[in-house]
Amino acid sequence: MTPISLIDTTQPTDTVAATKHTFADLANLDWPNVVQQLTSSAIDFVLKLVVAAIVFYAGKLIVRKLHRLISRLLEAREAEPSLRTFILSLAKIVMMFVLIIVVIGILGIETSSFLALFASAGVAIGMALSGTLQNFAGGVLILLLKPYKVGDFIEAQGYAGTVREIQIFHTIISTGDNKSILIPNGPLSTGSINNASREMTRRVDWTVSISYGDDVQKARQAILNILNSDERVIKTESLAPVVFLGKLNDSSIDLTVRAWTESANYWGVFHDTNERIYNELPTHGINFPYPHVEVVMSKEA
Repeated sequence: MTPISLIDTTQPTDTVAATKHTFADLANLDWPNVVQQLTSSAIDFVLKLVVAAIVFYAGKLIVRKLHRLISRLLEAREAEPSLRTFILSLAKIVMMFVLIIVVIGILGIETSSFLALFASAGVAIGMALSGTLQNFAGGVLILLLKPYKVGDFIEAQGYAGTVREIQIFHTIISTGDNKSILIPNGPLSTGSINNASREMTRRVDWTVSISYGDDVQKARQAILNILNSDERVIKTESLAPVVFLGKLNDSSIDLTVRAWTESANYWGVFHDTNERIYNELPTHGINFPYPHVEVVMSKEA
């Protein structure tokens, strides 16, 4: 009879030998020691994870307290609200980044390698987020050049409202109906801004239409009396209220009215004077023209 070989001749002899050697090594392993080492490594990793979690949450608490401390210091030094919000936003981001680096170090990850990787990734991310970096640079320019500050009423990028915060990447404004609008700092730093609060005083303009045949001088004097009786209207020689005939329309005489007031009183003076002109001019025999149609009916013979 032909003896039967226990070796599979379809496989190369060196592969079979390597397999036998591997099984022999596994059989000769000190399994209790291996299990002990694995258990020790797992326990060590769990302990590091627990410590990292504790440090992370404790660090968040410390970051929050430092954030409040920086805010109090800025308030004590009477820093501008716009500068204060920018510094607080930047400080929080920096402190959170440092905290994350510390947590990564506790977990056993080489921080130097991580920082090098972060720097490399930062270049790629910076190229991808060039608009965001532009907004950051815009925020710095806004703080340096100060085209507006917190509390100013501005019109920019198609929006109008009061500046509430100047953050790292955005400026937050509140509209008249209490909507919060976030406008990127980049376009704000390079675009046109109408700052209604930058100057201490503003000129208020009205156009008052009266009917043909009315006494223009009487209308002028009545409007001047209304403006001069308002304590909010500035009455110095150079900024005194003026009323002059602006335009002769098809069906009305348009009087141009101008007066100066403090910026904070602008809308109050504008609306109150509108109402007084409407109520008081008719008492002086001044009429307001309005479109109307006359229909004449005749009976043919």
